[in-house]
Amino acid sequence: MKQRVSTLLREKFGYEVVLEKPKDRSFGHFATPVAFSLAKELRKSPMIIAEELASSFSQESDIFSSVESVKGYLNFRLSENFLSEYANWALSHPSEFGKQDKKQKVLLEFVSANPTGPLHIGHARGAVYGDTLFRLAKHLGYDITAEYYVNDAGNQIDLLGLSIALYARENILGEAVEYPESYYRGEYLEGLANGAIEKFGKEIFSDTARYKELAMWAKDGVMEIVVDSLSALNIHFDTFVKESSLYSDWDRVMVKMGEGCYEKEGKMWIASEAKGDDNDRVVVREDGRPTYLAGDIVYHNQKFERGYDHYINIWGADHHGYIPRVNAAVEYLGYDSNKLETLLAQMVSLLKDGEPYKMSKRAGNVILMSDIVEEIGADALRFIFASKKSDTALEFDLAEFKKQDSSNPIFYIQYAHARINTIFSKSTIAKEEILAASLQGLGENADSLLFDALLLPEVIEDAFNSRQVQKLTDYIKSLAASLHKFYYECRVIGSEDEAKLLKLFMVVALSLKTGLSILGIEAVEKMTREEEA
Repeated sequence: MKQRVSTLLREKFGYEVVLEKPKDRSFGHFATPVAFSLAKELRKSPMIIAEELASSFSQESDIFSSVESVKGYLNFRLSENFLSEYANWALSHPSEFGKQDKKQKVLLEFVSANPTGPLHIGHARGAVYGDTLFRLAKHLGYDITAEYYVNDAGNQIDLLGLSIALYARENILGEAVEYPESYYRGEYLEGLANGAIEKFGKEIFSDTARYKELAMWAKDGVMEIVVDSLSALNIHFDTFVKESSLYSDWDRVMVKMGEGCYEKEGKMWIASEAKGDDNDRVVVREDGRPTYLAGDIVYHNQKFERGYDHYINIWGADHHGYIPRVNAAVEYLGYDSNKLETLLAQMVSLLKDGEPYKMSKRAGNVILMSDIVEEIGADALRFIFASKKSDTALEFDLAEFKKQDSSNPIFYIQYAHARINTIFSKSTIAKEEILAASLQGLGENADSLLFDALLLPEVIEDAFNSRQVQKLTDYIKSLAASLHKFYYECRVIGSEDEAKLLKLFMVVALSLKTGLSILGIEAVEKMTREEEA
């Protein structure tokens, strides 16, 4: 709708016009402050300009039922005919509703947790945010690839091998062991240890020279756990890139870096300070071991060599200081760092009945993502984590999302969709008759609900462009509330306008179902606590 109105105004005025949605719906569906921007050029007050512009619109407009000047703003109210025609198109093309054809190629990297243990609740924040952003882009027609960068090189992998061996020696071989200050713990080590016995035999746990071999085998087992956990959350990746596969390309990439890297004190440094970083950074240590940054330099070179139009990274908030040094590397490699966008996902705090959620000793004193999915379900977790800006802290109480009432937003939304299906099951009117019904003459409340339901395409585009996926959850929650309110205030079954109202509800159901699908949530057709329609 907004695009149609914008196009019409651009053709009429000869330039782009900013469109806004008035907070007070009585002012209309859309408004523009264009008169204020023209005031200086035309040497008139915005109110006079707005009045003149309003009077230039024909009263027989197919799109607008009214165009009014209000305190310098130009307010537009869409016609019932326009809304009805758009609703007819949406209902006859449900799979195309809200879709566009952007075509731009985008590479989206997210999660990318170390393959050293199961995903914890902090990882879930970036996982849900990234997958929702991916789904929004797909709906808009972007050629987008979801990628997982597997950090399978470095000290953390060595520590994995050591941790498995120590666990096995203590819990399987019955030895007394001394644990270092840092090591991995959790029930998953038992499965890895038993698998290692089948693969290598128990002797591998006593041979420190084979811990690296043990670790390189185990990381693949951990990745299976990670992929399974993500799959349970309805999150899937197109490609996986292993850090360990990149270092064979290090010499070539160093040549591309040119003066961006230099030797000092026996180390290799990147001159990132010259590109906006606080300091230059080490990329190769004195003993020849590459730092984490070295892998990222090779990885981002590989990314850009694949020829995408845009690149998006989703990292944890603790990686904020890492952004300028990676951008510096991209510039030294000869690429445009403006094509690389890094988004941050903040930490998560869990409560249970108002108290801090206790961490699990069996999980290694972390809260496992899989445990929360098991407790409240994938749909609730996805909705929670998509419902707030990713770069702000998130705190929520698990108990709230286990309630089967309106205080639980996902229940409230699912109930709206199920309620519509229940109403249809009570009607004797054929679907063909409902689809043929006119949506005109239903009154202001019905027109307002119809307009809200048809706003979904604008919300989808805005949510992706702003990278604020919570705009979609906010919209769906608001639409569900409008549906419930309308239901209580207006009798549907047996009314004179039953067919019209059922058609209106079909549009609402389409928007709810489409929006939920983009959130990775399947709309519920029937609920156990249905009220009488």
